[in-house]
Amino acid sequence: MKQAEIDAQNAEFWDTLCGTSLARMLNIEDGSPQSLRKFDDWYLDYYPYLLSHVPVHGMGGKDVLEIGLGYGTLSQKIAEAGARYSGLDIASGPVEMVNSRLTQNALPGRAVQGSMLQCPFPDESFDCVVSIGCFHHTGDTQRCLDETYRVLRPGGHAYLMLYNRFSWRQWNDYPAKTLSAMTRELLGIRENPSSTEAQRAAYDTDTSGKAAPETQFYSVRQIHRMMSRYQSVSCTKENCDDEVRNGVVVRKRSEMLATRGRRYGLDIYIHAVK
Repeated sequence: MKQAEIDAQNAEFWDTLCGTSLARMLNIEDGSPQSLRKFDDWYLDYYPYLLSHVPVHGMGGKDVLEIGLGYGTLSQKIAEAGARYSGLDIASGPVEMVNSRLTQNALPGRAVQGSMLQCPFPDESFDCVVSIGCFHHTGDTQRCLDETYRVLRPGGHAYLMLYNRFSWRQWNDYPAKTLSAMTRELLGIRENPSSTEAQRAAYDTDTSGKAAPETQFYSVRQIHRMMSRYQSVSCTKENCDDEVRNGVVVRKRSEMLATRGRRYGLDIYIHAVK
């Protein structure tokens, strides 16, 4: 797809908030503070490592940009910590949700609709940039990383998450394709093949079951290469699935987060310093 087509499809797809299926599971039908608190509590319990990778409590008094807003859980936490918050999303729904959260809680800051591929903020505008699970959907992750570098001040911090190309899920569900990808990487072949619809659907679907229009996967080695301009880059793997055999859960996800999740995690959390 051409970039304009990816952008249009992303704007439509993500207009339904990432987290809507979870909200329905929790019987959340509105955006009241009480309902959102219920959502946030479940979300942060399911991802217990999130706030260790995005240290919101150290963002007070800093200019912080978040890209890819979803249901706004992290957005609100950043604003509550006393940051000068700005949000950016290609879809209108997440922007409306975050601005509603800020208004309801009398928090400063504002989210706007736009693309990180043409980030609408000046050079060296922010002390921190946060993007969890967004850049790999844009169709041009490298451009997003470059724009992150541009808008960060010297010494500024980027807290990002990208999907892991060599996760347990990839090895288990697509062993031949994953082995081929690893072989090419070890041979120094720099490429990032397109994901299949099945791969995309395994990570992100809308409420009708339709897969996200674009998803790319990365290795730690690729990330270091793509972010070579940064002063420092560290990567940590997190997250995993339940272990299922013959349709039966034999080991719960929560039991494996500190083991399989850290070795073959679905996600790569990145902390980079400009």
